[in-house]
Amino acid sequence: MSENVRVLIVEDDQRIADINRRFVEKVEGFEVVGIAANGAEAKEHIAILEPHLLLLDVYLPDMLGVELVQFVRLYHREVDIIMITAAKEAETLRAALRGGVFDYIIKPISFERFHERMEAYRKQWDRLRQADTLEQEEIDRLLARGREPAPRNVHFLPKGIDRVTLDKVRDAMRAASGEGVSAESVAQLIGTSRTTARRYLEYLLEEGEAYADLVYGTVGRPERRYILRNHEK
Repeated sequence: MSENVRVLIVEDDQRIADINRRFVEKVEGFEVVGIAANGAEAKEHIAILEPHLLLLDVYLPDMLGVELVQFVRLYHREVDIIMITAAKEAETLRAALRGGVFDYIIKPISFERFHERMEAYRKQWDRLRQADTLEQEEIDRLLARGREPAPRNVHFLPKGIDRVTLDKVRDAMRAASGEGVSAESVAQLIGTSRTTARRYLEYLLEEGEAYADLVYGTVGRPERRYILRNHEK
């Protein structure tokens, strides 16, 4: 099994740091090992936690992010950096590029954009760790860093949600009557556990593809049923 990329988030805004953490946790093959609120904390965390990758803001309370880039290049050359920042100044970008950052992403950032860049990083990270030599064509691809624009209709799924299973759940919901489906009925139809079926149904609910209703029987507790939008019978 491939090793997870260990990520240190360096961000003084706790709200944004939490968003970045949740984004990382949704991408397969990455794990957050720490969060630093300033440059001094970041230096300590790098030495102790040994991250592979920094997600770094430019504006920190005690220093500029590009100064931390220079520190990392001097003392922790094995650590990679992706800058996630509101800074749009060309000089800041030039300093970051001179420091060898992998990417420079302007806030606010969507999960789709974040996922695309992390996947590009992971592809390069894996290949450079596995290969002894590389041909020019592959070097060109790696240095391009996957910057071909993603199709507009691509939607990245979070951990625990498989596209094939999700399509089976949708099909089961389309075939249901106007009263919708329960987690138990979907589990029986597609051959999964009730817990798994509920997870997929709740995902469709969160995404706005479905809504839920309570159906009251003659006895017992009301049953939660899920109905696909625009597919009511």
